[in-house]
Amino acid sequence: GNAGNITAYWKGFKEYKAAGCVASTPKMIGFQAAGAAPIVNGEIVPKPQTVATAIRIGNPASWQKAVTAIEESEGHIDMVTDEEILDAYRLVARTEGLFVEPASAASLAGVLKLNKQGFFAKGARVVCIMTGHGLKDPDTTIKTCQLQPRVIPAQEDAVLDILKGFSIL
Repeated sequence: GNAGNITAYWKGFKEYKAAGCVASTPKMIGFQAAGAAPIVNGEIVPKPQTVATAIRIGNPASWQKAVTAIEESEGHIDMVTDEEILDAYRLVARTEGLFVEPASAASLAGVLKLNKQGFFAKGARVVCIMTGHGLKDPDTTIKTCQLQPRVIPAQEDAVLDILKGFSIL
């Protein structure tokens, strides 16, 4: 997106270390969608394209601060395809029960990609920060989910019947 998250997180990690709360800071690793990857490619993207609407930014407001965060932390910036994003989006829902927006799934997509490439040392601790709830982009869910939405009357009994069918009640 606008690179505000990686910038703010890095600032916080540095301040935490300066305050003596931790001995070290993490390596900051960021991912952009392949169709909207100005930092990775080093040039503004006039018409960014990606399924991950929250990161469909062709000229991030915090571009230089993000580059500084990556350089200072000895981190990495890379890009992921829409296919990789959607695969991670479905994976985190299926295996962890998390409903995130595609932009948040980009972090997991990137970690999976880098892991396949042998980027991480064996036993490395890797954290994906997923800040966007899936309801920020319900259209993607409807388009990619194999279930069709079920329309029911806006009545308590109808809702309870559905929930009982899923063994929730």
